[in-house]
Amino acid sequence: MTLLTARDIREIAADIGLRPTKQKGQNFVIDPNTVRSIVTSAKLQGHSRVVEIGPGLGSLTLGLLEAGHHVTAVEIDDVLAARLPATVSKYGQTSADTGDVANFELVNADALRVTELPSAPDALVANLPYNVAVPVLLHFLEIFPSLQSVLVMVQLEVAERLAAGPGSRTYGVPSVKAQWYGDVTLAGRIGKNVFWPAPNIDSGLVHIDVTRTHRDPHQRRRLFNVVDAAFAQRRKTLRAALATWAGSPQQAEELLHAAGIDPRTRGEALDVADFERLAAAGEGADSAAAPDTAAPGGASAHEGQQP
Repeated sequence: MTLLTARDIREIAADIGLRPTKQKGQNFVIDPNTVRSIVTSAKLQGHSRVVEIGPGLGSLTLGLLEAGHHVTAVEIDDVLAARLPATVSKYGQTSADTGDVANFELVNADALRVTELPSAPDALVANLPYNVAVPVLLHFLEIFPSLQSVLVMVQLEVAERLAAGPGSRTYGVPSVKAQWYGDVTLAGRIGKNVFWPAPNIDSGLVHIDVTRTHRDPHQRRRLFNVVDAAFAQRRKTLRAALATWAGSPQQAEELLHAAGIDPRTRGEALDVADFERLAAAGEGADSAAAPDTAAPGGASAHEGQQP
């Protein structure tokens, strides 16, 4: 197994006429040691069935295959998807019987619209496109309950936001929604120079140990609705911020008291368990609120997209 070098990446890109664009969030890892470090940080057990989103030119794909994992790559770009099997075949391992790439499957589709895969994944490992990182992450956590662990590389600011705890200035909608699924931790920092083209800021690795095995979609919707409402006007007290969600400021206060939460508190002070109690107390309250406008995967539009 040979991993892609900076020269390999540029040669493949030139061969297919690729010019990476910021609009598509395309930043390709060009350092094999970084790839191996990412795979190690994923803490995968045995021969995991990994889904990789946005494999691009195949750097991380080859690293996962080298470690003995089965990879299902989801790629939206038709040109990149068409080239990836040939790259994996050239640099990876093929079956002596069929000549096909061993342990590799490709899904040419928009990750935000994927609802099924050839095989149920137990891990998600990806260098996520910066412009859709949070919505894609939450979508896959929602749609694939078979996932047991996640390691994604995103902008450092987004990584810090996902792993932030209550009381932090970076704690918000993505933090609560990701942490509803399990334990979220920062797993490392990646510098700019291992990418082509180099992004403007550093990247961060986020690890999620998925602990929530029971995922009631109605419970998730109620919880995510109240989280969106609590942070939509984060400087306001919850009594005021949740007025529309609850029906009125007075009803919001009553629900907060029922959940054991001071109505003068702000959303940034609540942890996931607090939000769960509040959502349970307000069951039915969100039916009177405005329709759910969350982005795919439950990421609110104003916090789901990356700059």
